[in-house]
Amino acid sequence: MDNEKWIQICILSTLTLGTIFLLRKQKEHERIVLMTPRKSILNLPRRMASLDLLEHKSIMSDQDMGLLAPKLLMTSPNKIFTNPMLGSGLKDDVNSGQCFMPESIFSRIGGYINANSAFSNDFLQGKSVYLVKGCPRKEIVMHPSEVKACIVTCGGLCPGLNVVIREIFMSLYYNYGVKEIYGIKDGYKGFYTSGSILKLEVSRVIDIHTKGGTILRSSRGGWDKEKITHSIMSHGFNQIFIIGGDGTHRGIASLVNELGNKGHFAAVVGVPKTIDNDIPIIDKSFGFDTAVEEAQRAIDSADVEANSVEFGVGLVKLMGRNSGFIALHSAIANRNVNLCLIPESEYELGGPNGVYSFIANRLTSKGHAVVVVAEGAATGCRDENLKNAGKDASKNPILYDIGKHLKDGIVKYCKTEGIDVTLKYIDPTYMIRSVAANSSDRKLCTMLAQAAVHGAFAGFTGFSVGTVASQIVYVPVELMTSINEGKGANPGQRKVDVDNNMMWWRLMASTGQPSFKSIA
Repeated sequence: MDNEKWIQICILSTLTLGTIFLLRKQKEHERIVLMTPRKSILNLPRRMASLDLLEHKSIMSDQDMGLLAPKLLMTSPNKIFTNPMLGSGLKDDVNSGQCFMPESIFSRIGGYINANSAFSNDFLQGKSVYLVKGCPRKEIVMHPSEVKACIVTCGGLCPGLNVVIREIFMSLYYNYGVKEIYGIKDGYKGFYTSGSILKLEVSRVIDIHTKGGTILRSSRGGWDKEKITHSIMSHGFNQIFIIGGDGTHRGIASLVNELGNKGHFAAVVGVPKTIDNDIPIIDKSFGFDTAVEEAQRAIDSADVEANSVEFGVGLVKLMGRNSGFIALHSAIANRNVNLCLIPESEYELGGPNGVYSFIANRLTSKGHAVVVVAEGAATGCRDENLKNAGKDASKNPILYDIGKHLKDGIVKYCKTEGIDVTLKYIDPTYMIRSVAANSSDRKLCTMLAQAAVHGAFAGFTGFSVGTVASQIVYVPVELMTSINEGKGANPGQRKVDVDNNMMWWRLMASTGQPSFKSIA
C-alpha cells in the first residue's frame, strides 16, 4: 500500500473518531439539559470545587424553580465509589446481597417525583414542586469499610419499629458490607448515657420483625444537642439513623447544622414515626395501617357488648392526641360505629343538638349505640371546660381523659332521660401500639429503611424518608418540620380537614351523626 493511501486512511479514521466523539458529547449535553432537576428552593451552599458527583452538581446548579432537595455532603472526586450492589442483573451468591443489581435500576439524574399532591395550594402558588426519589445511586460518597452507623428510636411505641431497625441493619450489612453498626438505647439520651451504645449483630436482629416494640427501647425527652453531638463525633459515627416523630425530626435538623458547623462528615437521616399519621407531606406513616386494623377488634367487642343488653353502649377510646386519623379511619372501616369524635371536629356535649342527646335518641330508637372517641377529642368540646393537665417529658400536653368523661357523662345524662343504660368502656391504646406490624406496614417499613440507607450513601443528609404519591422520596427535614396541614395544625403537624376532607363526610354518611353544634 503506497503512502498516499495510508494518508487517506489516517485522515478518514481521524474524521470518523472525531465525529463519534462530538456526537457523544452532544448527546451527553442534551441528556444533562433534559434531565437536570429544578432549582432547590432551599438555601443550599454553592461550594462546587471539591464535588464531582453529577447528581449533586445538577441539584446545586440548576436555575429553574421547583425541586425541594435534601442537604448534600461535600466530598472530593477521589472519595466517590461505585455502589457494591451494581452487577449484571444476576445473583448467584446466597451469602451476599451485593453485585446483583443491574444499572437500569439505579437512579438517573432527574429522577424526581412530582409532589404537588402533598402540598396545599397556598404553598404551591401555581407552581410544580418535586422531591428527590428514594432509591440507590450508582455512585456513593462513603466507602462501606469506613462507615460507622448507628440507629436510635425516640418517642412512644409504634408497630413496625423493629422492622425498621432490622431492615436498616440488613441493608447496611448485606447490601453495602458495613460491619460497624450500633444501636443507641433509650432514645436521644442514650447517646450520652453510659452503657447505652451496643454493637448490633445479625443474630440480634434476625427475627425482631415479628415482635412489637423496639429492641433498642425508647424514651421521650433527653434532647441535649451538645452532648449528643460530642458523642457522635467521639464515637466516629458517620451515618446516623433516627426514628421518631415531629419533635425528634426537629432534633435531626439541629444535629445536621451542628455537625456541619463542626466539620464532621456524617449523614443524619430520619424515618418518620407516628402511629397517629399526623406528619405532613408524606402519604402515611408506618404503623398506621396496623393501628386501624387492631382497632377493629376493640370496636367489634364494643358492638357485641352494646347489642347484648337493653340500652347498651360500647365506648372505645383510640389514639390521636392532636389528629383523629385513627379514630376516623377505624370508624369508617368498621361500619358499626354510630358516633365518632376527633380533636378537629367541634361539638357540644349538652343541649338539644349535643352528643348526649344524640346517644339518648339513638338508644330509644335502636336500643344500642357504639361510640369511638380519639384521645385528644376534649379539645373539640365547646360547652364544657375540659383542660389538659401539664406536660410530659417531651413537652407534649398531658391530655384530659375524654374517655372517662364520656363514660360518666353518658350514663348520667341517660338517667335523667329515664334510660337505664349499660355502658362498657374499652381503651386498647397500649395493646394497639405494642403489637407487631401487619404485612402492609412491614412492607412499608422495609422500603423506608432501605431508602434511608441508599440516601445516606448517596451523600444526602438532613432528610426523612416517606411516600408521596405512592413513591419513596427524600423530604428535607427542615421542610417537614415547618409545613402544616389542616386547620389549626402547628408546624410539622397534620390534622384532619373536616371542612374539605372527603373522609370526614364519608364518616358522617356512615354513622349518621349530625354536627353537634348549636344552631344559631
